[in-house]
Amino acid sequence: MKIVVTGANGYLGTGIVKQLCDDGNKVIAVCHHDSEEIDKRAKVVKCDIFSVEDPFCEFESPDILLHLAWRNGFVHNDTSHVMDLPKHYNFLEKMAANGVKKIAVLGSMHEVGFFEGSIKEDTPTNPESLYGISKDALRNMTKLICKNHNVIFQWLRGYYIVGNTEHGCSIFSKITAAEKEGKKLFPFTSGQNQWDFIDYNEFSQQVSAVIEQNEVGGIINICHGRPEKLADRVERFIRENNYNIKLDYGKFPDRPYDSKAVWGDDAKIKIIMENRKSK
Repeated sequence: MKIVVTGANGYLGTGIVKQLCDDGNKVIAVCHHDSEEIDKRAKVVKCDIFSVEDPFCEFESPDILLHLAWRNGFVHNDTSHVMDLPKHYNFLEKMAANGVKKIAVLGSMHEVGFFEGSIKEDTPTNPESLYGISKDALRNMTKLICKNHNVIFQWLRGYYIVGNTEHGCSIFSKITAAEKEGKKLFPFTSGQNQWDFIDYNEFSQQVSAVIEQNEVGGIINICHGRPEKLADRVERFIRENNYNIKLDYGKFPDRPYDSKAVWGDDAKIKIIMENRKSK
């Protein structure tokens, strides 16, 4: 399949592009800036996706669009989330109107807002940050675009990704960067929240598996399917990577809009991954 990936040079994009190439797909990796991190098997197109008049033709008439591009994802109340929303809509509308067969967009558990328990496809959303509000709005917009143009719709709802690169804004990236800088202590929260953590490579495999099949669509949780205490996962991350840095507990308050215990229902992704193994 020919797959165009936006945001291909981002923290998540580089791993997903590699996995898609490993799976034998032709990948058009679209990014705003030059990057040496993108797999050399992919064709790199550097551009501002929002300024391209006919992105479907510009990106060589792909079968699938995987839309990862998003600014300031870790700055949850940055106004860019809302300001960019019409641009995302126009881009996806152009792709659908001109012939792409499937649109898959990376979502976030932050669309749901404060919630405790297992997040399912039909769990009501009540986002409490501009990031969550904008992702939730784009989900509904994308669903409508796909319906109007008879395009397959997949919304990949991501959870907490664990990776040991210093590139990125996750707590794991920040700890890795602090370790490489030789810092002894890392300022931390109480660490009592329980969330759904998924390793970076597994995340990339799940995303690739989802968009490479058409049997399961709609909202799909890209997740591990069970909660783990933040402190336990971060301490284990430090041990797994043989880091010397220690957590300095209680230096930051817990964010008021973060759920105390939340995880993704993994029913759909289990079916997809089991089907993938049987082929």
